[in-house]
Amino acid sequence: MTLRTRTFAPARSRFLRGPAFSRRLHWIYLAFGLAFLAFVGAMAVLERLGLPRTWIGFLFLVGPIVFYAGIGILSRTTDPTEYYVAGRRVPAFYNGMATGADWMSAASFIGMAGTLYLGGYGGLAYILGWTGGFCLVALLIAPYLRKFGQYTIPDFLAARYDGNLVRVLAAVAAIACSFLYVVAQIYGVGLITSRITGVAFEVGVFFGLGGILVCSFLGGMRAVTWTQVAQYIVLLVAYLVPVTWLSIRQHATPVPQATYGYQLQKVIASEKRLQADPAEQRVIAIFQARADAEQARLDDIAAALAAERSVATRRIAELKAANAPQGDIQAAERELARVPRDADAARDEWTRARDADRERAQPLAGMPPHAQQFAGDPHGDAAARRAFDESRRNFMALVFCLMVGTASLPHVLTRFQTTPSVAEARASVGWSLLFIVLLYLTAPALAVLVKVEVFDALVGTRFDQLPAWINNWAHVDGSLLQVSDVNGDGILQLGEIKIGGDIVVLATPEIAGLPYVISGLVAAGGLAAALSTADGLLLTIANALSHDLWFRIVDPQASATRRVTVSKVLLLMVALGAAYVTAQKPGDILLLVSAAFSIAASAFFPALVLGVFWKRANRWGAAAGMVGGLGLTLYYALVNQPGVREILGITSPVQLWWGIQPIAAGLFGVPFGFALLVVVSLLTPPPSRAARDMVDEVRLP
Repeated sequence: MTLRTRTFAPARSRFLRGPAFSRRLHWIYLAFGLAFLAFVGAMAVLERLGLPRTWIGFLFLVGPIVFYAGIGILSRTTDPTEYYVAGRRVPAFYNGMATGADWMSAASFIGMAGTLYLGGYGGLAYILGWTGGFCLVALLIAPYLRKFGQYTIPDFLAARYDGNLVRVLAAVAAIACSFLYVVAQIYGVGLITSRITGVAFEVGVFFGLGGILVCSFLGGMRAVTWTQVAQYIVLLVAYLVPVTWLSIRQHATPVPQATYGYQLQKVIASEKRLQADPAEQRVIAIFQARADAEQARLDDIAAALAAERSVATRRIAELKAANAPQGDIQAAERELARVPRDADAARDEWTRARDADRERAQPLAGMPPHAQQFAGDPHGDAAARRAFDESRRNFMALVFCLMVGTASLPHVLTRFQTTPSVAEARASVGWSLLFIVLLYLTAPALAVLVKVEVFDALVGTRFDQLPAWINNWAHVDGSLLQVSDVNGDGILQLGEIKIGGDIVVLATPEIAGLPYVISGLVAAGGLAAALSTADGLLLTIANALSHDLWFRIVDPQASATRRVTVSKVLLLMVALGAAYVTAQKPGDILLLVSAAFSIAASAFFPALVLGVFWKRANRWGAAAGMVGGLGLTLYYALVNQPGVREILGITSPVQLWWGIQPIAAGLFGVPFGFALLVVVSLLTPPPSRAARDMVDEVRLP
């Protein structure tokens, strides 16, 4: 039985649109929600009956994916309108849910609460920027794109700016920002899968890739849309259940947002206690001594390297002379092998070690006080005032980049092409905001509740009594969680544990001592968030390659079936490439996502906004604005990002403009793009009459 006749996209005309179609969807997703809750209940019963945790985790991953795969198979299509824009019949309410799932990526679900945990007030920049971006979408872009009625953002820009020059630039920019974003999502999939099933991270990446492909490969946007609605239900339940449980446990209140202020006061009191704790101060002193020792080695690398190699060599000779056990000799030989091979390798290794120790030689394990707005002190000395001003500027710059980036991301804007009308496109933005805010208002509360658990329950525990989740997560990836008895007192201090932001949400049930079934539930939610966003991003990349470049430029005579087939093949190839890059563990997922926002903002925002509101904007201005804005953003980000500088061999001092960090490089690219677009448009001939008429038509009420 196919989806076209019996489920989400019925062929019978009375179900294509209108109340009958909406009522049918209500019943379908109500049944799915109840079935999912029953599944969670069944897993809880099985856990009580002794089902191993490995099986529970496996079932929580496989069960939802099987359902998503069913939607993908039933939604298969070769019709371009169905494949690219879901037939333009998605009601505003369900498009809002699908957009919410598309938006609640692995970075939002996994990384946002972790960023708030580690950064406190500074993490609110993500919530403010991402939420504000949807206001820009509703006011400036979504209704006009829907009225235009094409499939992709490059389609709109090509028609508005008279030709394929801008189309090619837009397609390349869409591929670049979407690829960075999708790598972050697949990283989240690998992280979740490896933790729950116990497989290696790299295996988890490719295991999750199968779940991504079955949702989007056969049915395109139609399959992705209806899958994302189901995924939103899963991720909403998964996100709210553990934080609600924590709220009840800590404050006897089932509304975590209402406990936020009370628990924040507890965190502030605990921070003061920990800062004055002599044991914490000893840990800080040890890390500072290690950093000083690393710096001493860096001051004379050649001598330090020779001394290390001499000590290791002499140790091996002494063991052999004493006829020591072979195991001791082999261990000494491994120590010699770990000595850097040359001065350059030693400089890199010792610099990283020094910087890591300096970071941990700070109060509160290097975390700022949770309620402190910005670094520094506006009433302190010159250095403190400068730190305060730079911190505040970076906060506002990041908010700006995330706002205009949200209003420019192709995979988000394409979602509003799937509604039946312009009015429904506007309404769906409102529903999207509602569904996103349900989670965004919860993330700050989750970060504070977890901090209360760590500060008041975990810190002070004897090392031989540490909970099992610490060892479990340390085995997934040592960079995500590190614990060591630095001062040798056998008791865990805050400075002796380093928690990566990417595991805060996933580890919340274990931190709170909840049943393992809740850990499986959270993993299913995180997987749903990563899969839903990855589906939309892969579809955007494949469509940019197949529709905007291949069909529109190379082979305009291609049949509808051939166009869709090429898109599917390219989607598979892009997915495999993204999975390979992800398996190399490229870095923090929130950092990757933020880079994607700056790229999208500088490439698209000026061209989209002026394309709608200024008739004089022309092809040459748009091309100059896109190339110039994107080029400046990439230049600033690349030459100032430490990891990239190391890869490119850049040794010159970092030159930050007004202290703005590279994560907010779009702050410079976007206004530069606007300026170039305006100046070049005024210096070159006006756009065609058709382009000017298009602006009038699109802006008519």
